[in-house]
Amino acid sequence: MNIMMLLEMTSATFPDRVAFVDGEDGTRLTYQELFDNAGRHAARLQSGGFSRVGMLDVSSIATPTGLFSAAWAGLPYVPINYRLTEPEIDALLSRITPAYLVTENDREQRFAAMDDVTAAPRTAFLQAAESGVTAPEWSMDPEDTAVLLFTSGTTGAPKAAVLRQKHLVSYILGSVEFACADEEEAALVCVPPYHIAGIAAVLSSVYSGRRVVQLANFSAERWIELVRSEKVTTAFVVPTMLSRIVEALEGESSANMPHLGSLSYGGGKMPLSVIERAMQLFPDTDFTNAYGLTETSSTICVLGPDDHRTAAASSDETVRRRLVSVGQGLPGLEIEIRDDDGNVVGPDQRGEIYVRGEQVSGEYEGRGSVTDAQGWFPTRDAGSIDADGYLFLEGRADDVIVRGGENMSPGEIEDVLLEHASVRDAAVVGIPSEQWGEAVAAAVVLKPGKTASAAELQEWVKNNLRSSRVPETLEFYDELPYNETGKLLRRIVKAQFSER
Repeated sequence: MNIMMLLEMTSATFPDRVAFVDGEDGTRLTYQELFDNAGRHAARLQSGGFSRVGMLDVSSIATPTGLFSAAWAGLPYVPINYRLTEPEIDALLSRITPAYLVTENDREQRFAAMDDVTAAPRTAFLQAAESGVTAPEWSMDPEDTAVLLFTSGTTGAPKAAVLRQKHLVSYILGSVEFACADEEEAALVCVPPYHIAGIAAVLSSVYSGRRVVQLANFSAERWIELVRSEKVTTAFVVPTMLSRIVEALEGESSANMPHLGSLSYGGGKMPLSVIERAMQLFPDTDFTNAYGLTETSSTICVLGPDDHRTAAASSDETVRRRLVSVGQGLPGLEIEIRDDDGNVVGPDQRGEIYVRGEQVSGEYEGRGSVTDAQGWFPTRDAGSIDADGYLFLEGRADDVIVRGGENMSPGEIEDVLLEHASVRDAAVVGIPSEQWGEAVAAAVVLKPGKTASAAELQEWVKNNLRSSRVPETLEFYDELPYNETGKLLRRIVKAQFSER
């Protein structure tokens, strides 16, 4: 197994069909051109003594080129979050050397000075695939590492999730029909390339033979413009994006996109009001809610178009409630809910979500697999399954905040707050948000005799971390709740914010 065989099959079937379109400059790449470029780059990568192929850039033609070149060369592909701070990026790069790094044109000089990093600006990378180079044969070992994706846990320490060739290929073969797309079909991809949804979008579109339009920097207005101008037939968004699209269409009775046949969403909890309004604006569109994780090679559960229509039209609250579920598990996957003692619970009982199947990795570089002896992976998501097998998400089993599809560590934000001269103690939690799914809230205890305003501390976080980490709500406490062993009772803080 190798994801290169997916591209090989499609390029042999539709060599002249457009595979990718850069939504910024309009550059187009056919399936044959993508296949040929991947082979030329693979020869160069294999002879360069590299152990990883890094990608630190927004979505562009370089994204699929880098992914398939790495697979052809037998090297793990490592997309890195370009929104991270420079120290965070440097720390991740130090873990993947010796590396060939494709990056933004204006960042190349900075990384070129790093030891064991060969940095190539995007433009040079795309032009460097010289003709006449003999491409090596790619490995078909299913255990080869295809992708390493950095993900954060409850402590905030980045972990490199290992996705082997067998995991990604298994996911695609089990969820996508080969060459099923007509030539005029197009997918709009606006999720970041360092997200598992971005990887899955590339692979599934390639295997189906669909044209991919890439939107590097999302805005609702640009998304609407591209969907209309490129006659996009399918797209994937996170709930926050759909909320902004709905807002941008305020006052219109219809989105006027009859060609948009399907719209998938995932990455967070979808507010009921947003999906109901979206279904009104897109009456000709099939909606699908896709739930998955990095460690499961993307989607494991789907609420399909028929489920959406049935739930929206029903007067039965039990059926209608399914509109905010993530649907049922994909074929070949098993999902169960377990309590704190590891026992499987019954219908409508809350617990931690476990999943098992061929596409499930559950492995981290340097840490090994976290699946149990029977192959079950603990997702750390909390949820429940109703009597008909519909899965409902109920937040995180741990304390990670999921804001707009992005995982955030409370500890990371707390550490920054504690660096402020006036702050004695801090607790950060996620609270329900109509726009983001979850919003960041902070409870702060000031040092005796010290003062600080909420606005001052919010600005402090923004200047020392990132704007997305800034607490939208910040309140002052006299003391934070701890148990007898000194453990912060974060659930109490969260409940207090939710009650307010």
